[in-house]
Amino acid sequence: MALNNNLRVLIAGGGTGGHVIPALAIARELRDHHAAEVRLLGTPRGIETNLVPEAGFPLELMQVGQLANVSLWTRVKTLADLPLGILHCMRLLRSFHPQVVVGVGGYASGPAMIAATLLRIPTLAYEPNAVPGMVNRVLGKRVSAAAVAFEETKTYFRNAEVTGVPVRTEIFRIGPLITQPPRLLITAGSNGAKVFNETLPLIAADLLATIPNLTIVHQTGERAFAATETAYRNAGISTERVTVLSFLKDMPQQLEQATLVLARSGSTVAELAAAGRPALLVPFPQAADDHQTKNALAMVRVGAAEMLPQAELTPDTLSTRLTTLLTAPQHLQQMSAAARSAARPNALQNIGNRIASLAR
Repeated sequence: MALNNNLRVLIAGGGTGGHVIPALAIARELRDHHAAEVRLLGTPRGIETNLVPEAGFPLELMQVGQLANVSLWTRVKTLADLPLGILHCMRLLRSFHPQVVVGVGGYASGPAMIAATLLRIPTLAYEPNAVPGMVNRVLGKRVSAAAVAFEETKTYFRNAEVTGVPVRTEIFRIGPLITQPPRLLITAGSNGAKVFNETLPLIAADLLATIPNLTIVHQTGERAFAATETAYRNAGISTERVTVLSFLKDMPQQLEQATLVLARSGSTVAELAAAGRPALLVPFPQAADDHQTKNALAMVRVGAAEMLPQAELTPDTLSTRLTTLLTAPQHLQQMSAAARSAARPNALQNIGNRIASLAR
């Protein structure tokens, strides 16, 4: 596609890595292959305040409250403040003059997409989950186009296309699965998972004793880092066998070294597919419309992952499932091949082309 030197795009949303990391992947695609000027819009309390400046993109910030999984008073206050947020976004759009506004979900996405619609700026909604989040469910029929990951998700949007989930190109370059020495990677998005942080230190000693040469990398989230690390050390587990990190800044490298991944099943499933890494998925049970279970089941159906519902997770069940998988190298190789078959390596290119087409 020919480069468009005048292309300007605002990407709105954030809060967690599941929103920010795809947003940055889209931003790089637009900058590198469409010569676009890209700005991102987020909130002061989201992880975008660190990741976006580190990636070299301008970041605009706005104050906006939460609507999902909060008290009635918080929802009322957020709705009352929404007009101010929309006006803030309209001023930003009039100043930046983007040809397209992309909503990736998260707190800032809603006001920006509404403002763009009011100003008749083309909009593209990006939705990685089988069931859209609240913002995309409300605005889905009003956007100009949508990029989704699942065929069944198209019904929520106008002009939707199954593009897949944008994954960094470095993850697609990850080599074949290495089962010896085995490494377990535990990750649950930027905030971590309480159930992993509390359960793994209880079973790690048995896992390490049962599986020779096993090492573990455990990402906890910032708030639980100190407590989880202390729990491992109180259990007598050395730093040589278990590495505890608050956030995985080097995800491609971590996936490259992983034999098995224990994870939630948000947008992480796309990275697992791109990397060809087998996984035991524990969907977050409070996710909107239980979309993480639907994401996990899509991976289970193709043989790329196994699923353990959180209601069934105990120290014994988790230990048994992890041990069974980590001691079955041939099965892990089959899961790895199935994961790669589920990947969509052209997702970023397809999304970039859709945005450029909307601009024209």
